[in-house]
Amino acid sequence: MADKPLPSQSDNKSDKLNKFVMKKSIFFLILVLVSFGQRSFAQKFGYIDTEFITSKMPEYKKVQAKMEEMTKQYVKDVQKKNDELAELERAYKLEELLLTDDLRAQRLQLIKSKDQEAKALQNAIFGSEGELFKSKQAALKPILDEIAKAVEKVVRQKRLDFLFDKANDGLALIYTNPVHDYSDYILEELGLEIDPNLKK
Repeated sequence: MADKPLPSQSDNKSDKLNKFVMKKSIFFLILVLVSFGQRSFAQKFGYIDTEFITSKMPEYKKVQAKMEEMTKQYVKDVQKKNDELAELERAYKLEELLLTDDLRAQRLQLIKSKDQEAKALQNAIFGSEGELFKSKQAALKPILDEIAKAVEKVVRQKRLDFLFDKANDGLALIYTNPVHDYSDYILEELGLEIDPNLKK
């Protein structure tokens, strides 16, 4: 029970996220190909690579260094809990035959409690909504906001209709010109009323 991996994120949620991103990427790639085939002369497309962009930003490198140090400390904290648990288990195995039933039950309850503590701490730090994830989000927000403002300015200057991000080995749509949003027409076709106060 003591030797547990220390994942930085939930593997299951990561797999689901990767599949979701892949599906979106394929969908938007098809959209691009169809659009190019039908009306490429009337629309302007572009792409950026946020991984490349952030690699050139000094403030991003500072955040990376800070996160690495924080991760190392968190790993030490969780490992300490796991070491305490391992020591309890080792001591119990050595003394198990010498313990009364009551003492054996007490030791097992203590081991169970320590095991739960270790798992709770690991999840609180490295879970998908854990402290490390929240700290990284907060640290990156100013940088991502700065990039978003630059993107908004560039798409207007270059009069782009669609802008994609090819970072993380994918293709994600990050900007669309609202004139290409046909949601209202779909709602109308479905016979659904559109609240004028909610129109985009």
